[in-house]
Amino acid sequence: MSKRRERTIEEKQLIEKAQQGSEHAFRILIETYRHYIFQVIFAILRHQEDAQDVTQEVFVKIHTFLPNYQFRGFKTWITRIATNHAIDYKRKKARENEELSLSKKTQEDIKSSHNIEALLLTKEQKLLIAQKLRELPKNYRDVVLAHYLEERSYQEIAAQQNAEVKTVEMKLYRARKWIKKHWKEEDFL
Repeated sequence: MSKRRERTIEEKQLIEKAQQGSEHAFRILIETYRHYIFQVIFAILRHQEDAQDVTQEVFVKIHTFLPNYQFRGFKTWITRIATNHAIDYKRKKARENEELSLSKKTQEDIKSSHNIEALLLTKEQKLLIAQKLRELPKNYRDVVLAHYLEERSYQEIAAQQNAEVKTVEMKLYRARKWIKKHWKEEDFL
C-alpha cells in the first residue's frame, strides 16, 4: 500500500473519530493542517496577527461543521472554509476602516452638536446616520428615514403609509427612545 493511501486512510479514521467527539483526534487534525491553513489565510490577509486570529476562528468553524463533512476531499473542504472566512474578515475590516475614516471626517461637527437633526445636515453625516439606521427596527426605520433624511412632514408620512398622524408621531417618539437606549454619542465620533 502506498504512503499516500495510508495517509488518506489514517486521515479518514481521524476525521471519523473527531466527528464522534474525540478531541484528541481533532487536535491531531489541527496540528496536521495548522501551518497550511495559516498560509492560505495569510495569502489573503497579508497580516501576521490577523492571520493567526483568523486561523483560530477557522479551526473553531471546522470543529463546528465537522459533523456535516461528507468525506469529499478534507483538504479542499477546510481550504474553502478558511478562504471564505478570511475573505469575510477582510471585507469586515475594510468596512470598519471605511466607517472609521468617514467618522474622522465628521468628528469635529459631531462634537459640536448634540442634536441628531443637526447631524443630518451634510452628505457625509447622512451616510454615517444611514449606516446606523440599518440597526433600527424596521417599523421605526421607515418613519425615521422619511422624516429626517427625506425631510417629510408627519402628514406626508401618514399619507404615504396609510396611517394616522398620531401613529407617525408615536413611531418617531419610540424610535427616538430606541436610539437613546441603543446608540452612544461616541458611535458617531
